[in-house]
Amino acid sequence: MINKIGIVGGGNIGGVLAAEIVSRRLARNVALVDVKGPDMAAGKCLDIAEAMPVYGSDVNIVGAKTYDILAGCDFVINTAGVPRTMRPDGTYPSRDELLAINLKITDQVADGINKYAPGAFIISIANPLDAIVYRLYKKINKCNPKRIMGMAGVLDSARYKYFVAEAAGVSVENIEAVVLGGHGDTMVPIRSACRVYGLPVEQFVPAKKLDAIEDRTRNAGGEVVKLLGSGSAFVSPAISALEMVEAIAFDKKKIVPVCALLQGEYSVKGLFVGVPCVLGKDGIEKIIKIKLTSEESAALKKSVAAVKKTCAEVDAAK
Repeated sequence: MINKIGIVGGGNIGGVLAAEIVSRRLARNVALVDVKGPDMAAGKCLDIAEAMPVYGSDVNIVGAKTYDILAGCDFVINTAGVPRTMRPDGTYPSRDELLAINLKITDQVADGINKYAPGAFIISIANPLDAIVYRLYKKINKCNPKRIMGMAGVLDSARYKYFVAEAAGVSVENIEAVVLGGHGDTMVPIRSACRVYGLPVEQFVPAKKLDAIEDRTRNAGGEVVKLLGSGSAFVSPAISALEMVEAIAFDKKKIVPVCALLQGEYSVKGLFVGVPCVLGKDGIEKIIKIKLTSEESAALKKSVAAVKKTCAEVDAAK
């Protein structure tokens, strides 16, 4: 069992994370930070604590508006940021607007981690994901690149798997699939690596249908946002982050798609990009290189270029 997991951001994702950690008995202690008033984090934690007799789980869970409760955390999961919420006029914040607001929030998160949880593993969920984890890495003192990562690939790959399983008429357990690149509309579902019970996906789903599935995967987050009308996906991102936590905490040596700092892999250096990694007790223990088709390689280059552009904006926003 993990000693302590910290969660920054008490919104929908943070609430699901806290409840799941308690129900799974994944950590002895859970700390939820949300700086917004009145006391959202404390209220959510009390609500979850009052369900522990039903869960049959004894976990110390606390919420506060200050970062000091992160002291001693083994993991910090960052969800803090403004979601893609529809405005009253029916429009959504632009990517630039979202980035400007969330970078300021991210700097506060980095300060809190520096002061109270400098040795923790860091998993960031906040959007725009690639840019936020890049900013955290730049702002956290002596940050070990093996111990900081973004959660995107697990979620994007899960969506791809679900859509393929639905089209093939088989269990989701029969699907193997991976999505690479940035977490956005340039992400790259890797059809050449998609398998149904170990067999090529084209044996079960026609090419035109796969084209539609891959396009839906790239826009899956927006699809959820439009259906909800307010806020964005929250259950699937939270569960995806815990997949990463468990792989590290239990030293599974599990291959998981992770937004990781590349230092020459895939011909990329200095950017956080979604790639398959081996996760174990040291964090990101190995980056796996996938043999791509020429079309997939070109698509990944396009996705990396988009990430690079956004990170240049991050650097300019010092």
